[in-house]
Amino acid sequence: DVQLQASGGGSVQAGGSLRLSCAASGLSFDDHAIGWFRQAPGKEREGVSCISSSDGSTYYADSVKGRFTISRDNAKNTVSLQMNSLKPEDTATYYCAADSTLILSSATSSRAYDYWGQGTQVTVSS
Repeated sequence: DVQLQASGGGSVQAGGSLRLSCAASGLSFDDHAIGWFRQAPGKEREGVSCISSSDGSTYYADSVKGRFTISRDNAKNTVSLQMNSLKPEDTATYYCAADSTLILSSATSSRAYDYWGQGTQVTVSS
């Protein structure tokens, strides 16, 4: 079975940092793009960032560009999302997702991903 395990969430003050991790098993990790989404209460799920399987190309939503950095370690089957300069509006449940055929132009479409992990909560206080 494919499993994606998101971790690293927590509570921080505005301006702080968190590092989320997504550990994958049961799939050919090298062949899968990994995306991060977030969903705040009462809001739609939002694509935050994505890293491709092929050349490590990345995508960032405008709301996080310059503050978040996505990276992958294929040897450890993990993708990390370093989140700096956090803002209260970053508060949400964060999910990682994987897909073997994703192209970056579809990075923000949740329907483009085959596999999803459980969420990890990020809370940023002002």
